[in-house]
Amino acid sequence: MGEQKAAFITGANMGMGALKARTLAERGWKVFAGVLPSAPTDLLGVHPNLVHVDQDVTSEESVQASAEKVRSELDGAGLDLLINNAGIANVGIGVIEGVDLDRAKFMFEVNTWGPMRVLQAFLPMIRQNAPHSRIINFASGAVKANPAASGIYNMSKHAVIGITNTLRNELAPFGIQVTSVEPGAVKTNMTANSADTTQNIWKEVSQEMNDIYGPFLKEATTTVMVDTLENKANDPQDVANQVLGLLEIKTWKPSYMVGKDVKALGPMHKILPSRTFEKILQKAVKIPRYKG
Repeated sequence: MGEQKAAFITGANMGMGALKARTLAERGWKVFAGVLPSAPTDLLGVHPNLVHVDQDVTSEESVQASAEKVRSELDGAGLDLLINNAGIANVGIGVIEGVDLDRAKFMFEVNTWGPMRVLQAFLPMIRQNAPHSRIINFASGAVKANPAASGIYNMSKHAVIGITNTLRNELAPFGIQVTSVEPGAVKTNMTANSADTTQNIWKEVSQEMNDIYGPFLKEATTTVMVDTLENKANDPQDVANQVLGLLEIKTWKPSYMVGKDVKALGPMHKILPSRTFEKILQKAVKIPRYKG
């Protein structure tokens, strides 16, 4: 492998994962791109520095097999970077009272237990290159805003932050740096169908839940959300560049907010009292206030 740095990126067959993998490869890294078996990889493409690795983060067997493949390809060398990028957003959606718990559990299988499986399988290779190796876990800007009808997604991403913060303590003795990235909305295939996506929030819950919560929350979760996803979402390459730009920072903070739509949330969250911050967000997304 010589002096060439090596990275593994999960969920790299599409969206931001594919873009980050391709960008790193073009910058001279050896990139192992985790791709869901049988999924199209047109967006990832082919590059001399790219190695496609089948991986389903919900399967222990698949994750272990992917680690063995990477270990074999490295031929005794370690990994310099692990990016836990794989995630889903449109499963187990709806208000907390009415969400389908089986679908909610699947979201955790991907968004929370997925990174855990990958970390357990790949940490030996990351430790091998300590103290120069690093880990980026993808959370979400939603953890600051906690949008209505996205509770399961929010929970799964809050858990990612918990994993990251614990790893920062556990891996500090090895000199391995870990951070969470909290991106805003990005113009990807998911946001391209934002109108359908937001309408599905109310299709996944019962008519009773629609009748109870719809009059108060439908505008916040449809009209406002569509405007955010379609008109305020970030350019994917800009976000990828910001994320990969973290590699130039000597000492990482526990988390970074990435994207023009969420940059202000971090300072606001720190400066404002929690109730004031909450009121501002509720007003911004048109959640009606209790008038009792």
